[in-house]
Amino acid sequence: MKKTILLNTIFCLCFPSLLAQQPWQSIQHVSVTAAAEQFRNPPPENSITIWWGWDGPVDEEVIKRDLDLIKSYGYNAVMLEAGYGMTQSYLSEGWCKLVAFAVEQARQRNMRVWIEDEGKYPSGFAGGRFSAERPDLRMQALIKDKTYEVAGGSTFNLRIAGNVLSAAAAGDDGRIVLLPLAGNELTWTAPPGNWKVHTVYHQYKTSPTRSVNNPTRAKDTTASLFDYLNPEATRQFLNWTHEQYYKYFGHEFGKTFMGVMGDEPDFSFSHIPWTTAITNEFRSRKGYDVTPYLAAFFLNPLPDSLQRIKADYWDVWSGLFKENFFDVQAEWCRQHNIEYIVHLNHEEKASGLVRSEGDFFRNMRNVGIPGVDAIWSQIWMDHVADYPKLASSAAHLFGKPRAFSESFAAYTYKPTVAQAKWVMDYQLVRGINLVQNMFWSSTASGHTPDPLPFFMTDSFPRVASYINRVSILLTLGKPAASIALYYPTTSLWLGYEEADTSVLDIANDLLERQRDFDFVDEQALTSVLAQTADGLKNLSDQYYRAVIVPDVSALSKQAYDRLKEFASGGGKVISMKAMPEVIYDKTFTRVSNAEPFDEALIESSGRITGKVLEFLPQPDVVFDKAAPSVKYTHRSLPDAEVYFFFNEGTTPVNVIATVKGAGRAEEWDPFTGNNAELKALPLKDALYSRVNLSLGRWESKVIVVVNPPKI
Repeated sequence: MKKTILLNTIFCLCFPSLLAQQPWQSIQHVSVTAAAEQFRNPPPENSITIWWGWDGPVDEEVIKRDLDLIKSYGYNAVMLEAGYGMTQSYLSEGWCKLVAFAVEQARQRNMRVWIEDEGKYPSGFAGGRFSAERPDLRMQALIKDKTYEVAGGSTFNLRIAGNVLSAAAAGDDGRIVLLPLAGNELTWTAPPGNWKVHTVYHQYKTSPTRSVNNPTRAKDTTASLFDYLNPEATRQFLNWTHEQYYKYFGHEFGKTFMGVMGDEPDFSFSHIPWTTAITNEFRSRKGYDVTPYLAAFFLNPLPDSLQRIKADYWDVWSGLFKENFFDVQAEWCRQHNIEYIVHLNHEEKASGLVRSEGDFFRNMRNVGIPGVDAIWSQIWMDHVADYPKLASSAAHLFGKPRAFSESFAAYTYKPTVAQAKWVMDYQLVRGINLVQNMFWSSTASGHTPDPLPFFMTDSFPRVASYINRVSILLTLGKPAASIALYYPTTSLWLGYEEADTSVLDIANDLLERQRDFDFVDEQALTSVLAQTADGLKNLSDQYYRAVIVPDVSALSKQAYDRLKEFASGGGKVISMKAMPEVIYDKTFTRVSNAEPFDEALIESSGRITGKVLEFLPQPDVVFDKAAPSVKYTHRSLPDAEVYFFFNEGTTPVNVIATVKGAGRAEEWDPFTGNNAELKALPLKDALYSRVNLSLGRWESKVIVVVNPPKI
């Protein structure tokens, strides 16, 4: 007995995070009865969250008043953001004590608190402390230096400064010549033609930041970001921010205090990311020296041979970004029983994302709650915007129960409650299940918006209850999409922009035909998804029975071999346009030709045709007639199937829906929490049910099929 007690004591001391983890931090495979109870009474951990800006002289009375007001509008959670004009400067002892007071007041109201990890944005300048105290850890960049015109036949001489790394000459006929640097001298005799010599160097260089400690309130480079590729810099950032919060209210971590949010960390400049150790890292990972090629990276267009080396560089720096920035913070949060929640930049435009963040899925692999942003007019009724599925797909792939959206910052439109609900439903039906709204400025600011934003109107609390119920329901059980759509990050590194158009067209085609899917990336395909008899299994215990490869320029050998293995085992592989021409092995410079395999379907049109639909696995939702405006998401409980339908259009839709799951069909009302049995239509199939589905303009419905009890 004493031995057992001693072992339990050692376990508690060594593994406190395992014991303290809360239900909301892992996938919950609950019964339909338990799901119905959480649907009726959603826990505050899943509440719609309001960004709470501490603008003005915020004090304890203001905090109490604001929390009462926020709760009255249906919010049970806040995202705390430092503001302008505070009496306690950001990251000071007074600031930390005031945040601790807010956490305690939220606990008393059964509310939850998140905090943005920066005094404005983007994440990573610690209110200006890197510039002031650790300039050696500031962000760095590879920068294009001067350009020199050189006539053919002449000899060019240049004395090289110490931080110049590489030089290249570009001819007016498209030729590119790499120029070796001998010590601090460059001497080159130009071949016939007209040439321009380019040099590149490295220096400290930051993306613009908006800091509450900047007296001008401008977005500029006064407060430098830290070097995202350097783990020492990330640990210093944690010491100045996260560690201080743990010191002041660590007892509420994982309870009232939910986690820390990163906001748009990226290399938002026209240069190329750099860190001191990158050339050694490159040589270790790729097997050759990248230095002679660096100057060529700024030239356009590049021949294939140089584009492949540039893709290798993107692979290396984005790997360092993941390992030394995202992973370090995610691990710290995991050890302290809270979640690291972060969204990037340019999620709606893949070419911009890979330029400034490298690889969405790689960065999100270890993040607790992956996210996206909905700013300006990224999501509105006049265009397609399927990019929220990036966050939900990452959550599904990597076994995370939630994916979030930060919505309505600086929105082009001033949405009504109905329009705001449409924007949120648009994301919920694409798998988002934690919604953040912006922006509640503290009453200390003395500013009353005119007109009032949608979330401060009398009609909003009803919608907040609706969002809370849908959100919790869409975290329960496991995701059920059986189609994987390969996301072509590596092709974009290689400059093949057609891959982005192809994958977005396919995504839209699938959703308009009620064929739900997840994006899967290179890394997931090669190291996360497990080959089983039932398909490719992700970390959410979800099985993909088909993989669609868009029009891509290259696949890794590991991914290609996995697809062949999957197809030979009965999986469905569909390649759009044609199989990729290039297969690369660890480095983009080591390539071979792809050998076709008979089991794959090649769809030369590049679109979802009838032939493709027949080849895909049997769908879990089928309408008796076309209804492209209706989208759905599906989750499976151990004893029920849960469907959320949304009509994005203004025209009412009436269809007969055949859905996977045989048993009692119910409609669950997110506004009230009540449920009612639906009349099932006759169907001679032991695995499916048929119901009438009527959806008005912008209307959504939750349909649950409860399995009959096992005898």
